[in-house]
Amino acid sequence: MTTTKFLLPLLAAMALVSGCMAPAPAPAPVPEPAPVAYVPPAPEPALGVAGLTERKPDLCGATKNYASSVGQPGSVIPTLGITKDYRVVEYRGIEPQEYNPNRIVFRLDAAGVITNVDCG
Repeated sequence: MTTTKFLLPLLAAMALVSGCMAPAPAPAPVPEPAPVAYVPPAPEPALGVAGLTERKPDLCGATKNYASSVGQPGSVIPTLGITKDYRVVEYRGIEPQEYNPNRIVFRLDAAGVITNVDCG
């Protein structure tokens, strides 16, 4: 009987102590990686289409033949004896967007002075 007298309170004390103990903590959740946005690759340049990837310089002969007219008034353009197609773009003027590499383009400033001669 003496063993049961000591054993019973000992078991009760162990049950009481084990009830007070906190359970083992659960492992921390592993964070999921952040989603990565898809960035498409840059498009390849158009091959076989002339003028889209690079412009050939001075096909119309503008800088070679008419560079001396830069700085002169726009009124001298008709007197230059141009035999090719040409266009005069006034300051803040509207310019059609069709590109012709053989056309000479004279660009004027606000005072009507030629500031640039190129092809287009």
